[in-house]
Amino acid sequence: MAESEPLSLQVGEKRGCPEDEEKDTPSKKPRVENDHKNGGPPHQDEEEEPEGEEGDGEEDGETFADMMKHGLTESDVGILKYVSDHEGFSGILKERYSDFVVHEINKQGKIVHLDDFSIPAEAAEEVSEAAQLPQESDVLTEEQKKQLGELQLFKNKEENVSIEVMDDTKEKRTLVHKAIKTQFPGLETKTEEKDGRKFIVAYHAAGKKALAAPRKHFWPKNRGSFCHFVLYKENKDTMDAINVLSKFLRLRPNMFSYMGTKDKRAITVQEIAVLKITAERLAHLNKCLMNLKLGNFCYKNHPLKLGELQGNHFTVVIRNISGTDEQVHQALTSLKQTGFINYYGMQRFGTTAVPTQQVGRAILKNDWNEVVDLILKPRPGAEKEFLVRCREEWAKTQDPEAALKKLPNKRCVEGQLLRGLSMYGKKNIVTAFGLIPRNNRLMYIHSYQSVVWNTMVSRRIEAFGLKAVEGDLVLRGTTAHVLSAEEAESHSIHDIVMPLPGFDVIYPSHHVGKGYRELLSADGLDIDNMRHKVKDYSLAGAYRRIIIRPSDVSWEVIQYDDPRISLVHSDFEKLENKPAPVFNKEGKYRALRMEFSLPPSTYATMAIREVLKLDTSIKKQTQLNTTWFN
Repeated sequence: MAESEPLSLQVGEKRGCPEDEEKDTPSKKPRVENDHKNGGPPHQDEEEEPEGEEGDGEEDGETFADMMKHGLTESDVGILKYVSDHEGFSGILKERYSDFVVHEINKQGKIVHLDDFSIPAEAAEEVSEAAQLPQESDVLTEEQKKQLGELQLFKNKEENVSIEVMDDTKEKRTLVHKAIKTQFPGLETKTEEKDGRKFIVAYHAAGKKALAAPRKHFWPKNRGSFCHFVLYKENKDTMDAINVLSKFLRLRPNMFSYMGTKDKRAITVQEIAVLKITAERLAHLNKCLMNLKLGNFCYKNHPLKLGELQGNHFTVVIRNISGTDEQVHQALTSLKQTGFINYYGMQRFGTTAVPTQQVGRAILKNDWNEVVDLILKPRPGAEKEFLVRCREEWAKTQDPEAALKKLPNKRCVEGQLLRGLSMYGKKNIVTAFGLIPRNNRLMYIHSYQSVVWNTMVSRRIEAFGLKAVEGDLVLRGTTAHVLSAEEAESHSIHDIVMPLPGFDVIYPSHHVGKGYRELLSADGLDIDNMRHKVKDYSLAGAYRRIIIRPSDVSWEVIQYDDPRISLVHSDFEKLENKPAPVFNKEGKYRALRMEFSLPPSTYATMAIREVLKLDTSIKKQTQLNTTWFN
């Protein structure tokens, strides 16, 4: 996954159902799970419950630290064990978003970088040919360009700019229309007549017009239909970034394709493809986008597909470390040689006082009243004031319309559920719940699967340590196979997989494997009946390796004086020829800068946890940050 404070991405999930087999040996075709955050197909929306957009309504008086005292810790979600015996040390993770840098590894195995803003030669030739025609830029005066630039950046209170067309020919008007749209992406134009004079009026395309089908432009037959580019983003979720690009280009978001979503609280670099939009139009966006840059353009005949990537390369800075150089060396050597337990990270389980896995368990139990109660009931901890009011109204009146009126933003999960209840009534909760985007709904049940997996893997490590044993599962091609005692001798811990519960997986035959049945039974679920009345909530299950060994592991301990400076030289800073950070060997602060690559479906924070031997939950990290800054 690359780690994050995530937001939602509504992308459909395809579940392949393995064929039933075998005759005597307990084997089945596995589904090896891919988690979208490190590039695999998204099973779910990002792991926090969406709760409206930032800036809507007021915050109540509590600090973030107060809010997080009601959050989860690692032990709450089954994250209990370590693989190494080195002594841990403290440090602060993601003190700044620039302390966490993620570069996608594409399907060719190349680490993706933003290092070129130029447009492809073929496109440059077209521009050159166009230069022989009347120049679009020549038709706008400097004053008009200034007004249009302000309008584009929402600095114009008039909400539009009118340009009188003195030379009233269709060719001249076309040039003006084209100049505005090319040079100021996100603006739309129309021609209006006032008092016998013609004006071209520029205005923002956001809103319904932004989602209208894009106009068809001439597209050369010998050019690939998809413009591929590298997206560099800072402190912004992948779908947020794509929504911004969609508005400026007047496209539907589904015109873009990508191999995986990336973290919000990070600097990330990944490949994106878009259908029939020129590199020139994309490059123009660099003039007006905040925290987003586009480059490395090329044309290809195919889009990108979720899960096609080979993984992600991480550069992580952990500040204010307490460990000695020897401790750091031992920890990173162990990570490089042995690896870490492939737990689902804390992002999977949300940050509020009601964990997502509790909602998932209620869905699987078909207890829809509890589902509604868990999502809408008042909860401890700080929330945006409008959500607090909404929950109080629901608790008091059980009236969905009254509670909905308390929300300025109806797109959050609470708003979507309340809208469904007001449309279909409280006796049709399944239908009402269906108004929540599919991946948000699946998020809940996948969180439940994940906490079961984490718990069972902790038990497996506790019982048998770091060696393969009789009864463990390994993958053989496309099937999962139970090891005999003799076979276990020739396998290592890195071969072993554990299942996420479902109707299409087998379980280890040793006593830990039998614990799955007990765990689900204690939650009121039947492991032999994981099919649900609602097909979407039927769990096929999947297999996941229990230990992951990162590749390309390197590290250094650095010292510095200013806690506000970035300690990583980003792609954009390099393109801008900004100097790399300079470190003072006698600096009063120490930080660990580490790099490593991970395959899809693995959580970088779990690798960092193994190094520090420290709880990575926001609750614990907030306590560290609070202590550090006070």
